[in-house]
Amino acid sequence: MDKLIEKRTEGVNRLHDRYDAIAMNQSHQYASFLSPQIIELTRWVAVASLLALIFLGLAWELWLAPLREGGSWLAIKVLPLCWPLAGLLKNRMYTYRWVSLMIWLYFTEGVVRAWGDKGWSAGLAMGEVALCLILFAACALHVRWRFQMAKDASPEEAPSAEARAT
Repeated sequence: MDKLIEKRTEGVNRLHDRYDAIAMNQSHQYASFLSPQIIELTRWVAVASLLALIFLGLAWELWLAPLREGGSWLAIKVLPLCWPLAGLLKNRMYTYRWVSLMIWLYFTEGVVRAWGDKGWSAGLAMGEVALCLILFAACALHVRWRFQMAKDASPEEAPSAEARAT
């Protein structure tokens, strides 16, 4: 039975031998532009786009194109955007990670309202979509590049299994 399994999986194993994910992910070779200043730029782009998203949401629902005359309670949708602001300003990696996931809720709202609303509201919704994409890109690049800088700063090779066993 074991020989039958080995024979059936032999082709799959050869395929996996050719696919080396570690060798394919040598992005640090091409990341010579990375510097602390570039990473700091992504931080400030994330903070600026988050603040712009907060102000856009408030202006949209209170003055520019509210659902009802005189403002809308929908303006409270920006409250969850205020929570990560402190984490982004303190440069906390965990905040960048969860903001990059949370922002898709606002992206979805922007797409739905851009498709369904007319006039000012549709234009503001497209602005929300653009700010969400900028915020996501800034957070994703910040996390990726910070990890890459930390990896490049660490020793190149970890001890092998044979060295640890002795």
